Amino acid sequence: MDALATVTYAGTKKSLVESGMVADTPAVSAPRNDGDVWKVKVVLEFPRDTDPFLKSTVKAAEAAIKYQCGKDVEVTIETEFKSKPRPEAEQLLPGVKNIIAVSSGKGGVGKSTVSANLAIALARLGYRVGLLDTDIFGPSMPKMFNVEDERPYAVHVDGRDLICPIEQYGVKLLSIGFFVSPTTATLWRGGMATSALKQLIADADWGELDYFILDTPPGTSDIHLTLLQTLPITGAVIVSTPQQVALADARKGIDMYRNEKVNVPILGLIENMAWFTPAELPENKYYIFGKEGCKRLAEEMNVPLLAQIPLVQGICENGDAGTPAALSSDTATGLAFINLAQAVVTVVNRRNKEQPKTKIVGTK
Repeated sequence: MDALATVTYAGTKKSLVESGMVADTPAVSAPRNDGDVWKVKVVLEFPRDTDPFLKSTVKAAEAAIKYQCGKDVEVTIETEFKSKPRPEAEQLLPGVKNIIAVSSGKGGVGKSTVSANLAIALARLGYRVGLLDTDIFGPSMPKMFNVEDERPYAVHVDGRDLICPIEQYGVKLLSIGFFVSPTTATLWRGGMATSALKQLIADADWGELDYFILDTPPGTSDIHLTLLQTLPITGAVIVSTPQQVALADARKGIDMYRNEKVNVPILGLIENMAWFTPAELPENKYYIFGKEGCKRLAEEMNVPLLAQIPLVQGICENGDAGTPAALSSDTATGLAFINLAQAVVTVVNRRNKEQPKTKIVGTK
């Protein structure tokens, strides 16, 4: 105990003894036969299994005991945790029935707008919905849901301290945007970003959900690989605009999920900004980015075209105001997102009936 009292735990800047981390009286066994050595067993209790100071603290405790009690002493240090460790990947989110990744090959096609409106539309249809903003470097969901000033708090559930998602418009929501300044760039390396993402998934109280929507960043990146290695994604929805530049990248997104090592079903394509309809001429359609590009791609890739969402000024205005179009079914755009949600429910039910559950991608 005197040796452990010399070891400082960085989390509290106090000794292991002062911090109350020595879980039990150290067990000491004397040599019984010639050639045997003294044996010491210590149990240290850390706040959680992801403690960043765990390894260094254990090494320091072992070194202190050997220094004070003799270098030939055999030291065993076991660890316990006040908060229960995270469940294994296969046991994550046991209350979630369907996990839907909303993806796009490139940025600027309205993927986050579709994600937000799809989540709200599903909630309006009576389903329990969660939405995770997985775009660590460009989070947009707090603004789109008008909850930029909200800050999630911790709740204690089954021995673990979990983040409580923000609830708005019937949707449980989490985003890294709740934890960083909205005016400051997030200058993180890939490892830091993926670690933060895992916390938003594994260390949050998502509870029982019918649909868990993942608003993914554009392209194919570390974030996508982390999601595939962490969650059994039920299926992916690909968002694109009709022009060929966007469709070329959409093909790459489809190929990522169809890769034999990934094997996540493509639930369908969504053509966003399919045509422009001015407010004063609601019956007119102007195909600014080309006509039915996603429809042709869907036929080529043999996947459903789930919806064609028009380019309407109100969709942008509603998103900026934090009142997404799906909140109202009285407008053409609101009705379009309700129809999209119904289409997603249909294809997910068919997928679950005809295909086995998706497996988590291996790390090797």
